[in-house]
Amino acid sequence: MAANIRPSTTPRVIGPDGGLLTLATIPPRSMRRWVARHKAEVVAAVNGGVLSLEEACERYALSAEEFQTWQRAAGKFGLSGLQANRLRLNREH
Repeated sequence: MAANIRPSTTPRVIGPDGGLLTLATIPPRSMRRWVARHKAEVVAAVNGGVLSLEEACERYALSAEEFQTWQRAAGKFGLSGLQANRLRLNREH
């Protein structure tokens, strides 16, 4: 007889490097140097339900507008869109 297997209630979210994103694997609260990969991990975590937008903004001291800039850049340009120079150029145009 097959064992009862309950589906996990924890979202399974894959990060930009192909690894599983969880609260334990996303960037730490103390993150100060935001490289593109870290930004992409936070965007994926919010998009996948690991964190809410409010939790991400509180955890990383971000404004909703800053996070949404990351989200749009990641959606439009992928990881390269999250590089600091690209974000600055996107704001100027």
